[in-house]
Amino acid sequence: MAKLGSVEHTEEKVESELQPPNMYKVVLNNDDYTPMDFVIEVLRRFFNMNEDKATDIMLAIHYKGKGLCGTYSAEIAETKVDQVLRFAKENQHPLKCTMEQS
Repeated sequence: MAKLGSVEHTEEKVESELQPPNMYKVVLNNDDYTPMDFVIEVLRRFFNMNEDKATDIMLAIHYKGKGLCGTYSAEIAETKVDQVLRFAKENQHPLKCTMEQS
């Protein structure tokens, strides 16, 4: 019977532990054309915010240039960005949505 070395056993244990996924912030950026009501609709529809929270984020976008919509794993963040950009384009608004690593 082979004896397991303590160093080898420890290395295997460390490698087998799961690491949390990298997280990404989804951000809406201000522009001079997209109506405030449309931004609120986007925040409610794609980020499940209530009216008050969506309004607060919309005002942050308006006055500070951008606003945080949420923090997600890479796949979910990419999906949210894609959904927002498609919806904005379908409604002929230049709304810009990006993701940044947390």
